Amino acid sequence: MQASPAPTGPSASGTRAGQGRVSQDPEVVALWEHYKAEADAKSRERLILQYSPLVKYVAGRVSVGLPATIEHGDLVSYGMFGLIDAIEKFDLEKGVRFETYAIARIKGAIIDELRSIDWVPRSVRGKARDVERALQALEARLRRTPTEQELADEMGIGLRDLHTMLAQVSLTSLVALDESYSGDDNERQPLVDTLQDTKAPDPQAAYEDVEQKQLLQQAISKMNDRERTVVLLYYFEGMTLAQIGEVLGVTESRVCQMHTKAVLGLRTKMVERSLG
Repeated sequence: MQASPAPTGPSASGTRAGQGRVSQDPEVVALWEHYKAEADAKSRERLILQYSPLVKYVAGRVSVGLPATIEHGDLVSYGMFGLIDAIEKFDLEKGVRFETYAIARIKGAIIDELRSIDWVPRSVRGKARDVERALQALEARLRRTPTEQELADEMGIGLRDLHTMLAQVSLTSLVALDESYSGDDNERQPLVDTLQDTKAPDPQAAYEDVEQKQLLQQAISKMNDRERTVVLLYYFEGMTLAQIGEVLGVTESRVCQMHTKAVLGLRTKMVERSLG
């Protein structure tokens, strides 16, 4: 399976995929080159303004399903730190699209801040762990991704109760491919980044990168058609859960449930790989 391009969201006429180059807009090119050469505050501020729409875009996606006590403006504030970090660390020579690089780090900053204020109920965390353990046990026995009915039977609950549980877990907005895990070097890396074509710094890293891509692609290819469609449309086409629901002919809440089951399974496989 070949991954589709990562979601771009509302581009601020900034970057494009290319061999280590940003947009052909002369002003943007000059701004990036000047900032990377001089690291001056004025250039950094202009770049922040240039790409600030990305923060609102990511904050809007993260906010889906969050309780009303979490304000959108707060998410934007958290995300700005991720944008600033992305601008400071972006390497023009990597050949990576800036939006792709920045989106992962903006969302990571938002998630980190949400975790720091510890707003997720312990009961929800416990349910997520229960689902992960059941998925792990089933996949070890079946050698394939289990159906929802099989998952419900494994957990000793009804299918309706499983749907309710998946909906509750999805409200955290933390169970996603964008969530970071630690690799062998303990560096945090979003799972979705393993599907991006970045240049590895050495042969060992290149091997590990290819291995991660293959593992994630194989896991996605083994999903049922609907779950695979949800993952591809959400992460690589930038569609909202509501839009995906229209494509599949189901409600947004049903898409949330499918999304949660899919990414819990993917995360379980990646964690197993990192510990193996």
